[in-house]
Amino acid sequence: MLSMSRRDFVKVTGTGLALATLPGFIRSGFASVVPGDNPYNFYFQRFGIDEAMVRKVMAEALHYGGDYCDLFFQNQLSNSIRLQDNIVSSASTNVTLGVGIRVLKGDQTGYSFTEDISLESMKAAARTAAGIASGSAKAAPQTFNSTKLMNYYDTEISYEDVGVKDKVGMLQAINDDVFKEDPRVIKASVNFSDSENYILVVNSEGGIATDYQPMLRISVGCTAEENGMRENNYFDFSARDDIRFLTEERLKRLPREAVARTVKLFEAQTPPAGELPVVLSAGSAGILLHEAIGHGMEADFNRQGISVFSEMMNKKVCEDFITIVDNGTNPHVRGTINVDDEGIPSQETVLVENGVLKTYIHDRISAKHYGVEPTGSGRRESFKHYPMPRMRNTYMRSGPHEFDEMIASVDYGIVADQFTNGQVNIGPGDFTFYVKSGSLIENGKITAPIKDVNIIGNGPDVLKKITMVANDMKMAEGGWTCGKNGQGVPVSQGMPSVLVSSITVGGRG
Repeated sequence: MLSMSRRDFVKVTGTGLALATLPGFIRSGFASVVPGDNPYNFYFQRFGIDEAMVRKVMAEALHYGGDYCDLFFQNQLSNSIRLQDNIVSSASTNVTLGVGIRVLKGDQTGYSFTEDISLESMKAAARTAAGIASGSAKAAPQTFNSTKLMNYYDTEISYEDVGVKDKVGMLQAINDDVFKEDPRVIKASVNFSDSENYILVVNSEGGIATDYQPMLRISVGCTAEENGMRENNYFDFSARDDIRFLTEERLKRLPREAVARTVKLFEAQTPPAGELPVVLSAGSAGILLHEAIGHGMEADFNRQGISVFSEMMNKKVCEDFITIVDNGTNPHVRGTINVDDEGIPSQETVLVENGVLKTYIHDRISAKHYGVEPTGSGRRESFKHYPMPRMRNTYMRSGPHEFDEMIASVDYGIVADQFTNGQVNIGPGDFTFYVKSGSLIENGKITAPIKDVNIIGNGPDVLKKITMVANDMKMAEGGWTCGKNGQGVPVSQGMPSVLVSSITVGGRG
């Protein structure tokens, strides 16, 4: 039997300090992060377990006759650094290790977890989860079959091999570039975080799946001052990728975009309030799609009758040139996963096809209820949480129209570019979003920049009011974390530019 103490484990998996300068720190010669010949042995060794231990824990979990059980092992290493006012204001490293044990019996779920992955501690947790069932014991599987997976975020460099000094040097260079961009800039902040998530999922059906999930996020914010007035804004990147994602081009773009977004606000005005046509810009406007529509298509909300979409399966919900997908297979995108947290391979799930609602976002429980296959959408924040249906990368596909065409069709309205502080009532889909920046449309032309605007509406209603969809779909580039039932998971979203015939705009008056 393999064994490793918690102290030794943390010592082995702790953050390393290596490498030279940025971006020259991206050196060749690194081995693949996870060995490819037999990754299961690698993960068993990493967690200090073997198949015999897993079978013993499962036997405890099924002792009272549960229908199904799974074990979710997780080891996550994360780091963050914040540079503010030209100094490192904070830096942290966190190592997480543990296993979550779930037992299903009919519609009931028993869940327990432990940070101590010794055999006795795991068996005790399994007995707790097993308590929901009452019946004859079921046998654990004698063999486990590996789940064949695709790899949508191939990596070569571990974040454990990137030194803190190198990261600080990168942040300092970005900070300096922020001040060089415009003399009106008076403050800058640069935040960098990375994580490496190792997971192993084993279930009582004999399935076993593993994944190595890297993540980075880097954001740049600044404050500028002109004639006694101050404005602030930011720009960020996030990706499931190793440090090679931060090319010189991206490192230069971060301060350039952050400053440009900020100083643009000096010229912006607040438009009059009222019901107006609104063009949602390609990319980050997908957050409205995610919040106001996507959550309503998660199967648990529909199973419970909470979502407005619960009675709309196979019905027309929007124009026939609209198709909406939730996809876990976009290479290197923040919400992408090779496998979900129930061991189901990731996939592209078409939710709305040519205007018709086709399916929901499913985990194992909801899929069984509806008599369909899971969509690879069972996700959890950590081993301390049970999985539930969650979005990954949610977006609308490109449509048949041109951006200039939809602008030309509007006599008076707005373009909404950047969103913050959204609030959504999941059931009916009512929402309000703060538009950080955008533009006015007058007589078919984009004119003055705007700011400080709220848009208020209903997700399903807005979906029906989309009258044009452009052919310019792009994914949001930044980092978004989706909250649901107290759990946060990384996601992304995207949109082509779309024209909504009417949304309530809260501006002046």
